[in-house]
Amino acid sequence: MTKPLPPTLREKSRYLVLELMAEERLSRRDVSRALWSSVLGFLGESGASRLSLWLIDWEPEINRGVIKVSRDSVDEARASISLILEVEGVVVVPRIASVSGTLKKARKLLIP
Repeated sequence: MTKPLPPTLREKSRYLVLELMAEERLSRRDVSRALWSSVLGFLGESGASRLSLWLIDWEPEINRGVIKVSRDSVDEARASISLILEVEGVVVVPRIASVSGTLKKARKLLIP
């Protein structure tokens, strides 16, 4: 059994609070698919792997969520997210409400 990496050797992360302005509630699955589709279309598979993108939380009532990305790839993640025009046929306007270094702070910023 392998030992987990110590914190000093782990990849540093940033947490983006994403808001998708839309007329309808969006499900976590649909948002995740739209995110990955946008990232793969913009950066390709190699770029997407460098992002280490992960949808941590999603609140369908307010269409806001927390996305985890690697620290060095925040700008690429923002660019990829800005290219999302629709989620399962629903027109959306994406907005990064905040960027945080800790998940706790990002979750505080999740609820307006």
